[in-house]
Amino acid sequence: MPFSIPKEEYMMSGHTACAGCGATLAMRYVMKAMGENTVVTVPASCWAVIPGNYPNTALKVPFIYTPFASTGATISGIREALDEEGKEDYNVVGFAGDGGTADIGLQALSAAMERGHNVFYIMYDNEAYMNTGIQRSSSTPFGAWTTTTPVGKDRVYKRENKKVVADLMMAQKVPYVATASIAFPEDLIRKIQNAKKIKGPKFIQILSPCPPGWYFNAENTVKIARLAVETRIFPLYEYAEGKFVLYKNPNPLPVEKYLEIQGRFNHLSPEEIRTIQENVNRRWEELLEREKGKVIP
Repeated sequence: MPFSIPKEEYMMSGHTACAGCGATLAMRYVMKAMGENTVVTVPASCWAVIPGNYPNTALKVPFIYTPFASTGATISGIREALDEEGKEDYNVVGFAGDGGTADIGLQALSAAMERGHNVFYIMYDNEAYMNTGIQRSSSTPFGAWTTTTPVGKDRVYKRENKKVVADLMMAQKVPYVATASIAFPEDLIRKIQNAKKIKGPKFIQILSPCPPGWYFNAENTVKIARLAVETRIFPLYEYAEGKFVLYKNPNPLPVEKYLEIQGRFNHLSPEEIRTIQENVNRRWEELLEREKGKVIP
């Protein structure tokens, strides 16, 4: 019987997200997989404003705000408090953007994972500080325009490669690590359900396209998220207690198919696009080697 998406909804309408926001789809699918016995905490991010002004909310579960750098520490404290109350069946979820994860919150995330708390850390990856004006983060990919890496006569757009936090979590031997995409909700939900079976810290990085930050029409959000996987720009994988599995797409599309419908990449030259393709091919081969056990994360 085909796997289906749970019908229950724990995210409500009436939020204040932009049209086509990938982060709202990420939260919706995450909550479908988590269920009602869940506590969610978010730092400064798009999701800090999406629920609307107090006392409004967009979730049917307890929802806690925390400072930008503190998501890892907050989920640690919530977990310990719930365990003291005998509520070990509750899911504790930190839901943070790439700025609050790859940059400002990295130390608290790493510490929470090292201590072994039974928590979920979900990174919704829209590849820049979108809530504060589309500034570059370390998760911004090579070649992308942002307001702090503008395109002009000096062509100072992002020159560094994307930091992949999921790879860092595997290097730290976190019991469960995965990447996911809003274009593949059944895969995302399955991964959360798999993660639930593992006691200890879990980390999932979800690609969440942003229409105003990536410069595309709002109706293309899911299309772009799917293209990221089909071009191997954003590989989908799962690392569970030392076993690494890579989602295969044997006939990948060229990276141009992903880049050409996003205004943030319109300035790239053919040579720069070739560089991106070469980097994507190289990383794919590295992931295949890791799956074979030749590379130890």
